[in-house]
Amino acid sequence: MAEGSSRNGNSTDLAQRLPLLLDAMVAIGGDVELPMLLERVVAAAADLTGARFAALAVLDDEGGVGEFVTRGVSSEVRERIGRMPGSRGLLRSLLESRTPLLLHDVTRDPRFSGFPAGHPPIRSLLGVPVRVHDAGYGALYLGDIHDAAFTREDLQLVQILATEAGIAIGNARLYEAVRERARWMDGSAELSTSLLSGDVDDALAVVAEQARRLADADAGMVLLPSRGGGMEVVAACADDTTGLMGAQLPPGSALLGQLLAGEPVFFDDVSTDPRVNDPSAARFGPSMVLPLANNGRALGAIALPRARGARQFSIADRAMANQFAQQAAVALMLSEARDDRQQLAVYEDRDRIARDLHDLVIQRLFATGMLLDTAQRSAQLTDVRDRIGKAVDELDATIQEIRTAIFALQQGPEEAPSGLRTRVLRETGTVALTLGFQPSVSFTGPVDNRVGEAVAKNLIAALREALSNTARHSGAARVEVSVDATAVRPDGADAVRLTVSDDGVGLPEDEGRRSGLRNILQRARSLGGTVEFGPGLGGAGTSVVWEVPL
Repeated sequence: MAEGSSRNGNSTDLAQRLPLLLDAMVAIGGDVELPMLLERVVAAAADLTGARFAALAVLDDEGGVGEFVTRGVSSEVRERIGRMPGSRGLLRSLLESRTPLLLHDVTRDPRFSGFPAGHPPIRSLLGVPVRVHDAGYGALYLGDIHDAAFTREDLQLVQILATEAGIAIGNARLYEAVRERARWMDGSAELSTSLLSGDVDDALAVVAEQARRLADADAGMVLLPSRGGGMEVVAACADDTTGLMGAQLPPGSALLGQLLAGEPVFFDDVSTDPRVNDPSAARFGPSMVLPLANNGRALGAIALPRARGARQFSIADRAMANQFAQQAAVALMLSEARDDRQQLAVYEDRDRIARDLHDLVIQRLFATGMLLDTAQRSAQLTDVRDRIGKAVDELDATIQEIRTAIFALQQGPEEAPSGLRTRVLRETGTVALTLGFQPSVSFTGPVDNRVGEAVAKNLIAALREALSNTARHSGAARVEVSVDATAVRPDGADAVRLTVSDDGVGLPEDEGRRSGLRNILQRARSLGGTVEFGPGLGGAGTSVVWEVPL
């Protein structure tokens, strides 16, 4: 009701306002977006009664006030109020009751308390519980009418409005829940498709990115078991990944025990929780850590924190994120099995090539060598004998090189590489099968002694990304890899520098298309380092210079 309207408190006044009520019910019933619906309910209640202040308090999953939608309260007043009303006193009693309130003077009610210090003074109060599917959802509060008090007719109108609002809110929540579940299901299906398609550069990075997006979190991290018996962050997705990569969950901690037992862990504020003792957690608030487990096997965990002061994860958020983690674990296991099958196929192919080289190629070269040897002995001219002798020597050298290649083809990967040099050689040797040639590799300085394990792991991952991009996109005929453990950064700090250069087609105009390059950049930044992309060998192709401090 507009300010200054007549308020007789009789049936005539009620009849005059029924069209407004009907219009409000139509407007509320046609809205399926919950935030907009709540604002319309508050506005309709204020218009029906002419209240100066109107608010709808919404209960959260723990029974506290999770949201307070207001009308007639400026942003400055809201800031001055600070905490939301409804935690105790008169307003709290309405949230916990089915009975409405109609008070001409709230200060005379024995329950009068619970209003924050900055709350505007209110004398008359009308309050009606809002129930959804017969469960408490919140309450409508209306305060003060100009030059009058709330009437029984006001109460009847607001009760009808609250009943209609409860039905509309129930429908909106159902719609929102179905849409949210569909979003998570689509995300899980997209993740599984990505992991099983064979087009993913880093499966764990994809899991972290997808989980962060679906959970509306500020970061997504994947933890895997470490050698010491704890867990370590091996993939992170955030606007700022500084300090996240390599963060440790120590062995023997209560949090680790829960995850290994397959239990999800939820934090109201991870920055103050004693179970987490890591500096990187100081910038986060509400968080959840979900186990990646399948058939009793703990593959790792997904950590999804939100910023400090952000909204808590709802029960629905937690349930759907946990289901996502379970599906991600299955997808990772299937992806792992697919990679194992592909690797087995590669080894079988290598064995076949080795057999063919030994049984066919070498035998033919031997036969050719014997023919040449016979021809050398029967040759009359000295120059001809010398030339045939050189050809026989070349055949012997070729046979020796083929034997070396056969030996390399028959070797499997070591379980635990002893140093960075060995791992770099193994990565370049592996990609040679895809490239069709062996990349050139050089080392400067004591790389095995100077480069620590955390930096070495990320350097190898960056090398793998760079070589993978080169093999798949560049069309290069030459690749050079160098690792320099004597590099010095502009600030004078010692560093290790990885350089991968090729003579291929170069970078595309849109570098962001390649998730592999983004992963290389994130790994460097997480260690306080840098990455530079530029022209490659002879001014053509691409060079990747990955540098991090030691």
